[in-house]
This record gives sequence, C-alpha cells and structure tokens, in this order.
Amino acid sequence: MLTPFRTAARMIAAMAVTLSASAALAQSGEVNVYSYREANLIQPLFDAFTKDTGIKVNVISASSGLEQRIKTEGANSPADVLLTVDAGNLCNAARAGLLAPVRSAELERNIPAHLRDPEHRWVGLTLRARTIVYNPKRVAPAELSTYEALGDPKWKGRLCLRPSGNIYNQSMLAAFIRRHGEPRTEAIVRGWMANRPTLINGDTKIIEAIAAGQCDVGIVNSYYLARMLKKDPATPVALFWANQQTTGTHVNVSGAGVTAHAKHRANAIRLLEFLSGLDAQQMFADTSLEFPANPRAEPSAVVKAWGPFRQDELNVAAAGEFQAAATRLADRAGYK
Repeated sequence: MLTPFRTAARMIAAMAVTLSASAALAQSGEVNVYSYREANLIQPLFDAFTKDTGIKVNVISASSGLEQRIKTEGANSPADVLLTVDAGNLCNAARAGLLAPVRSAELERNIPAHLRDPEHRWVGLTLRARTIVYNPKRVAPAELSTYEALGDPKWKGRLCLRPSGNIYNQSMLAAFIRRHGEPRTEAIVRGWMANRPTLINGDTKIIEAIAAGQCDVGIVNSYYLARMLKKDPATPVALFWANQQTTGTHVNVSGAGVTAHAKHRANAIRLLEFLSGLDAQQMFADTSLEFPANPRAEPSAVVKAWGPFRQDELNVAAAGEFQAAATRLADRAGYK
C-alpha cells in the first residue's frame, strides 16, 4: 500500500517526466521554408540549424511563384518562412500581407537597421553590393567615380547593363529615386541611354562580355565577380567601388520573413535569429561570397581582397517603396 508521501513522490516524478517531454518538444519540431535561394548555398545553414536546435527544416525551393502559392494557400499554407532575394521582392511580399511583423531583440542586435524592414516584417540576411566592374586592360581606375558618371560621352558604346526589367536594376533605380528624386534619377538614366549601352540579361554574362572586350564597364552585384575570380583568378575584370566620395555604393539584401499564417512561428523566428548570428553569417559569406549582413562577420577571402567600402545606408526598403516609380522612369528615359 502506498503511503501519502510515496503517492506524492510518484506524482511529482510523473510531472517531471511530462515537463521534460514538453521541454524536449519545444526544442525540436519543424519549420517549413519556401525558398528562392540556391539549395547548395542554403542547405548547409539549415543543416547547422537542425544540428544546433533539433528543429527539422523542410524546404520547398523554386525559381518563381512562391508568393502566389502562399497567397493561394491562404490560412492553410504550410509555409512558415519566405526566403528570397532583393529587398524589392521582400517589400512586395510584405505589402501583399504575406509576412507578419516580428520583434526580436536578437535580430535587431545582429542586423543593422537599414537592412531591416522598418515595420519588422522581414530582415536582410546577406548584403549585396551593386557596383561598377571594368576591364583593367582598357580602363584605368582613375577614369571611374560614380554611377552618374557612366553617362559621360567617353563611355559611348563601351557600357554594358542589364535590362531595366531586372529586379536588381529596378531596386537600384528605386534607391536612386529615394536618394536623389525622380528628375535627377531620370537624368542619370538618360545619360546612360545616350551612351547606347549593350543590354545583357545576366550579371555573369556582363562580366564575360567585359572580359571578352565586348564592352569596357558595367554594373553588377559583386558576388558574381567574386565567384568567377574564385574559379579563375586570371579573369580580366576588376571591381570599382562606386560613389565613395558621395552617397556610397548601392546595396541590397537577400532576406526572409515569417509568414502571416505560420504554424510554427516560434521555430520560424528562431531560424531567422540563427541565420543572423555570427556562425551562420560566416557560412553565408564563405559559401555565397555575398557580404554578411551582420557586421561582426568577415567577408570571404576573395571579397576581402577588394578592401573596405562605404555603403549607402539608405534603408533598402526603398527598393519596394519606389519600384513602380522606377519602372515608369525607365520607360520615360528609353531604358528597355
């Protein structure tokens, strides 16, 4: 026969087991990510997160259509996190009501304010510098200075750009509008168009065209050149940090947000916090050759060789805020 003392002891022991099991569940579980990032670049970070937390990361990857899928799925969407590139895309997803605000002291500590949504619906995880590249056999660095100066007649027939419909260039023009206003930005674009640029659909292809002598200068995201230089250090293309004496080099982000109908919201926030942390940021920098968004992490060796640069600290949300205006401006300026 059990005494009252033994009965109480067993009840306490059973409660301890239950609490322990609940704690284990809280430390495990899963999180569902809809991702536009290349699987080989992002999967090692998800694996590290699972190893660190016990939380399984389920990933659906696509090259397009994930926002529409989340919208169609509505409240039944399994997506907890949307991981995408370019602040313009993040802003569009937030504006469509697909992302929910998240207040996290850790995210705010790890990621500078200009790389986060002012309304806390998304956060930048890598920094992308869009700057000038050139053929050092045909161009001296002293000839280069700003984005605006690429409208100088000396670059006529020597400039390569991506078409205006590319999200990277749309976001860059949107940032210019936020910084300079529409009249000055339109004058900049008209200057480029007066030089009859070769329009090439792809940053890597622009670099290849410069290396081949098809054009002498262009504007690309820096990590495309870093990846080419890592494969072939003899690639005859160099990087120039634009606007160092004025506004700083234009930057954008890849980033993520927690979805509005996330079923695993706590795990989703925990994933974003992990990805913003020093270890994950170092992995981002070393695998993607983008800049870490967390300033405590170091760029990869090939990127670090370019030296420090002054970035434009305008909030990258301008990419979404002025995206439509940028598209209209490009049409007016004849930038196809």
